[in-house]
Amino acid sequence: MATPAAEAAAQTARGAGAGAVAAPAGAADWRALPGLLAPAPGRFEFALRLALVCTASAGVAAWYGTPEPALTAYVGFFLLRADRTTSCILSLGLLLLASLLIGAVALMANGLIGRPAALLASMTVIAFGLLFLASASKLAPVGGILALVVTFALSLIALVPEGELATRALLYAWLMVAIPVGVSLTVNLLAGPAPRRLAERALARRLHAAAALLREGDARSRQALRELRAEGPHEIQTWLRLAALERSSAGRDIDALRQASGATVRVLLLADLLDGTLRDPQARQALAETLEGMAAILRAGGYPVDVTLPPEVRAADAPADQALAALRHTLAHFADAAPPPADPDPRPGFFAPDAFSQPAHVRFALKATGAAMACYLFYNAIGWQGIHTAFITCFIVALATTGETVQKLTLRIAGCLLGAAAGVIALLFVLPQVQGLAGLLALLFVVSLGATWVAAGSPRIAYAGFQIAFAFYLCVLQGSGPSYDLAVARDRVIGILVGNAVVYLVFTRVWPVSVAPRIAAARTALLQRLARLADASDPRLADLHAGRAESERGALAADLALLRYEPPRLRPAPSWIAAQRQMLQHTEALLPPLALHGPDPALARTLEALARPATEDAAPALPPHLAPWLARPLQALAHTPVGRDPDASHHASS
Repeated sequence: MATPAAEAAAQTARGAGAGAVAAPAGAADWRALPGLLAPAPGRFEFALRLALVCTASAGVAAWYGTPEPALTAYVGFFLLRADRTTSCILSLGLLLLASLLIGAVALMANGLIGRPAALLASMTVIAFGLLFLASASKLAPVGGILALVVTFALSLIALVPEGELATRALLYAWLMVAIPVGVSLTVNLLAGPAPRRLAERALARRLHAAAALLREGDARSRQALRELRAEGPHEIQTWLRLAALERSSAGRDIDALRQASGATVRVLLLADLLDGTLRDPQARQALAETLEGMAAILRAGGYPVDVTLPPEVRAADAPADQALAALRHTLAHFADAAPPPADPDPRPGFFAPDAFSQPAHVRFALKATGAAMACYLFYNAIGWQGIHTAFITCFIVALATTGETVQKLTLRIAGCLLGAAAGVIALLFVLPQVQGLAGLLALLFVVSLGATWVAAGSPRIAYAGFQIAFAFYLCVLQGSGPSYDLAVARDRVIGILVGNAVVYLVFTRVWPVSVAPRIAAARTALLQRLARLADASDPRLADLHAGRAESERGALAADLALLRYEPPRLRPAPSWIAAQRQMLQHTEALLPPLALHGPDPALARTLEALARPATEDAAPALPPHLAPWLARPLQALAHTPVGRDPDASHHASS
């Protein structure tokens, strides 16, 4: 379930950023915890909406007495996104796919009753196919949950003696998806924020961060700007595409906001430059007030046009004057309502480009399926059905690389223990005082809100929120009303821990996959993106490349942070890791000066050459007007190793 793009609902309040690259292990994570749990724009609204969906889903399941209300409630975590449109599309798509798959299983049911070997083979084949799609296709966000629901439905057939009961079991499995889908659609249509509104708020937040940097110029404002830069504009542009799909805004407004999205990328880069070059406090204050005025217009639901800088915004030296000239031009055309430029990148198809050539997708499906089926056979062999959550957990925690899997397992085990502790406390001290379903749902909502607050935060902690909720639901939701059976809670928590242990053993021992090759490929792609930025003749196309470069840089930073979770035998050499971190710092410093340039083929060729290992000793040829800005980061990049760790050629396949 937690495959490469799974659990994206946890990614609405972003914060991994470049700072994650150098984050030390262990105690540093605990020191960062208050910041990771701090409020962020939109976080409470999303957490509240998600808690409401999960609680209402559990209430409907308990009211009608469907089995596994905990799983029904937990499905809600995979249905919500920050905006109402994506949430509704995802909910309907998941319901359609679940209906088709469970319908196909229903046709097979009579032939599987009383035939355990055929049932086991069917579960294995279906799980493998869906997990392969979860790794190698756009089905990634929901492929794992589909694999879980369908194989869990098949496992119920083994417990029933005849066709009618099997059909009822499959209906219950379908309801595990249908109930949260219905609740999610209702909540999102009534209370979900419009994608355009989210885009406007995000643009305003970025302008406010640029203003804060110019006004304060301190470490905190610089870090905030770096984190927003690392997020990139991808999410904003997605919201604007959804707003166009909704047809809830005029096409001219959407085009203007698309232009504003690209212009805001440039504003952040230029603000970074001006922070180091614009010394006049009065000019900085006036510039900050202009940006905050623009942010206020966006927060009010409009967009600023014909923006001019006040007369007191002037520079005393050439570098600052260049940056101010570029900023004046950017603000003057901040929201020009023009059709967006043609996308220079090929549109991805349903399958990943390497879906059928990269063995990692097949290996991932084999490992995740093998772990799940091993747990299934284990608890059936010893006759301990209470730990069937081990089977469920394998679908939830499996991820593409070893580093990701270990990181998320760490978070999930911590979340499991917290959720289980909360569940046991509720069973001992709270539920005995609760009367009826209403009291149970009130308790469920309070704990869910805490879990969804964690899940709506940075990816560095989000998975813990998922597991807090899952463990708590399994402890408390044992039937159609309040229940106090500690043995059930004990067994389910043991099952979660067993599932985590099995996945850890499989994913660190069988075809372990390092994130290092992905980092090497991303580094090359980032340098090539910078070359395309340097060669872009259309300013809007340059802004598009700059935004994607920022997003790619943020993703690369997150991957570098994962390396410390890999086993030492799999991890690249420390010198290679240090070189990649240096490269990331150099590209962060390089991007703002590139916001000043016009199309420069010579500079583009220099950047393209830096992506190739053979040019480590090349002397970059710089345009004279950009030499003060670019000389140091380009020289540093030219002497930073480009290729993969020469001792890590086995990472992708060992």
